[in-house]
Amino acid sequence: MATLATANQVCAMPSAHQLRFTSLFDPGRGVVVPCDEAGHVNLDLLSDRLRNAYLWARAMVGREYGYPVVERRH
Repeated sequence: MATLATANQVCAMPSAHQLRFTSLFDPGRGVVVPCDEAGHVNLDLLSDRLRNAYLWARAMVGREYGYPVVERRH
């Protein structure tokens, strides 16, 4: 999956935190989704594209992506 999905693709309520999956092979690639401070993602608030990217990244942890990190959004 060559697409960088970002929290900006979400049309729902903005979140103060984001969950970042960084590519193990290409540091410029990754998937970022909005989450709460504990790292919980509300799938109902994500666009179809971002939801698919998030589920793919989650399934590929250790193969394509590193473990996700919760970050405070800027």
